[in-house]
Amino acid sequence: MTTEEPTPNVPYGTPEAPRLAVRGEAHLEVDPEIARIGITVSARGSDRRDALTDLTRRNTTVIDLVKTYGEAVERVETGTFSITPELTKRGKGERVRTYHGRVHITAELTDFTALGELTTRVADLELTRVDGPWWSLRPDSPAHRRARQEAVREAVQRAREYAEALGTTLAALVEIADIGADNTPYGYGGPAAPGMARAAYGGAPESAPALDLEPQRQSVYAQVNARFTMNPPQL
Repeated sequence: MTTEEPTPNVPYGTPEAPRLAVRGEAHLEVDPEIARIGITVSARGSDRRDALTDLTRRNTTVIDLVKTYGEAVERVETGTFSITPELTKRGKGERVRTYHGRVHITAELTDFTALGELTTRVADLELTRVDGPWWSLRPDSPAHRRARQEAVREAVQRAREYAEALGTTLAALVEIADIGADNTPYGYGGPAAPGMARAAYGGAPESAPALDLEPQRQSVYAQVNARFTMNPPQL
């Protein structure tokens, strides 16, 4: 009794089961889901306690203002805090000239209608700076799934076209490998995106009009490698 040896699993296929390797790609342009702004609250004074008191008051004012927008603001986070003495440039010894205090706050909004108004109102506050917005998608955004699915469909279509060029058809899927589904938003602290608003320290006119901010479209990429077997072509 003889036992048939299994067909070796060679990466390049066999004449009876030729292999076909293709890459599927997808590129979507979609509307953002999140906008982030960075807020820097500052204070300065010749006395450390006075600088801290002013900084605490302004920080509370900003956070209270942001929270008045309710569900439009998904998240408010306090980042770095610093109080730095500035020494006199002349004279002997370490004499403090003034104290500089800063608090960095990040606000994440999902309601872009409220974004322009909030940005203007925050920028109108004393010694307060606003940077942003930075637009992005959520990590679990449906746009990522759509891109991956389109990349797979594109890989299958490409493989079919190669098989048709040889006068045959696909037989089976051997492997599909996810090699990246990459969204490239501008995150907080990243480079300024085109059309990005940047409001410097407060001092805007009273009742300043709300900024008209146009959301920046987001690019979503996906790529897959796929391998198929074909029915033997008649060459």
